[in-house]
Amino acid sequence: MATKIPEAMNRMFKNIFICKSCKSRVRADPRRIMSSKVRCRKCKKKSFRAVKKK
Repeated sequence: MATKIPEAMNRMFKNIFICKSCKSRVRADPRRIMSSKVRCRKCKKKSFRAVKKK
């Protein structure tokens, strides 16, 4: 298996969340996500999940 490059892993997974309703990707600070201060651009909802690493 190939080695994992830290820079690429940060680009793909760091501070990226997925909207639970419309599945759009949002890059935001995790503290703001936890306190529900971030809204989805498409559907305006506040429920997000973290990106799943394969």
